[in-house]
Amino acid sequence: MFIKEAWAQAAAPAGADIMSMLPIILMFVVLYFVMIRPQMKRAKEHKTMIDALQKGDEVVAAGGIVGRITKITDNYVTLEIADKVEVRVQRPAIQVALPKGTIKGIE
Repeated sequence: MFIKEAWAQAAAPAGADIMSMLPIILMFVVLYFVMIRPQMKRAKEHKTMIDALQKGDEVVAAGGIVGRITKITDNYVTLEIADKVEVRVQRPAIQVALPKGTIKGIE
């Protein structure tokens, strides 16, 4: 009485399922090339820079602290930020390696 007759629906064509998912797949591909890949490349470059640090290099640490590396251990770097003033920071906190001679006031 309340239920009308149900008619079986014909099966969708074989390519219809893939075509309906194509925009979502395309969105993930674009997301990968626009966001994920450049971030991974930046992280790899940062790790390479941190591994190449040496005593005497001039760097900028997190928070904008500029100093010269005086001691390096596996996890920490000691920076001389002024005469006889040293600060210990974690290695990943080093953000930028500066060219030699950038810091003139420490000596």
